[in-house]
Amino acid sequence: MPDGLEYYDRKKAGSNIAEWMNWRGLPQPVYDEYSEGTFYTKQAIEFMRKNKERPFFVWLAFKEPHHPYAFPVEYVNSYDPADMPLPEGSPEDDRWIPEKFRGLSDEEKRGIIASYYTSTKYMDKNVGLVLDALRDMELEESTMVVYLSDNGYLLHDHRRFEKHTMWQEAIHQPMIFRLGRKFKGGERAEALVEYVDVIPTVLDVLGFEPLEEAQGKSFSHVLRNVQSNHRDFLFSEYLEDNLAMVSDGEWKYMFTTGSRDLGIGYKTGFGPSGIVHRLYNLKDDPKESIDVSEKPGNLDTLLRMQRLMLQRFMETHPDAGECPEELTVVGKLVWFCEPRDVGADQALDDVPVRVFETE
Repeated sequence: MPDGLEYYDRKKAGSNIAEWMNWRGLPQPVYDEYSEGTFYTKQAIEFMRKNKERPFFVWLAFKEPHHPYAFPVEYVNSYDPADMPLPEGSPEDDRWIPEKFRGLSDEEKRGIIASYYTSTKYMDKNVGLVLDALRDMELEESTMVVYLSDNGYLLHDHRRFEKHTMWQEAIHQPMIFRLGRKFKGGERAEALVEYVDVIPTVLDVLGFEPLEEAQGKSFSHVLRNVQSNHRDFLFSEYLEDNLAMVSDGEWKYMFTTGSRDLGIGYKTGFGPSGIVHRLYNLKDDPKESIDVSEKPGNLDTLLRMQRLMLQRFMETHPDAGECPEELTVVGKLVWFCEPRDVGADQALDDVPVRVFETE
């Protein structure tokens, strides 16, 4: 290793969130050639070479850019923290900022963002090696490549640095399909799709029978530019924080029971919020900075979005048949968002689950 270069050490970072998220842009103590992500890449390429004469399937899962935003020594100083954008957020965000992020300085925030970008650059290089190998093996036009990501981090969007939210920056995830000429794909497509649709789509493109138990549905017609409509609305849930969301592209509705503070180490310190409804007009407010759930004239929209959320729960939840019919719509949303098996709730903070009366 180069003399005098400091390396990232998770143990030394301890509970200091800025150090833990690598705000100083420290590399892992390894050169690119011997780094973990590059090792995975080489193994995947070698597998493809050995099987290029027959159909093969490769699942390549990189850890980057998950915190602590790792990268080898060659990537040090790839980005200047001073050049990093620092979203302002809005006053509405303050109630939900986890305690651990409140004391960060602007210098530390920009450093965290620069490390995230650097880790992404390292990962992007490895993705490029795989694509280059497919072209070199003359498999580029006969191989379907699907690029997917975990939920994206909020890089000071809404004044936070984690991903356990329903903000656009966290749930609008990368999804890239490269079908090759053999599959007659289109150039670019826009549609509302969910990750549960990926497997049905892959099977459809490859000509396999659909899975009866799959909750998603194929959007191959979108990929082929046959038509652009796919889903009328999107649904997402994060039951660690008893939180769910629906969006139809114009409106987004978020619901939480608020029976406890945020979980898995991201507590706000303000305690349980109680039931919270949030409604955003994505066309007028793409940054989701103004909750209009109580604005006169939006009641019908709020109720419609609640019914859409309940519809998805009723269609997909394994316990839907046990949901008490006598509950109100909000009562049913609470029923679905609160775990019935309290023992499985890993972050219960001795906060009693609220009881909601029925109409």
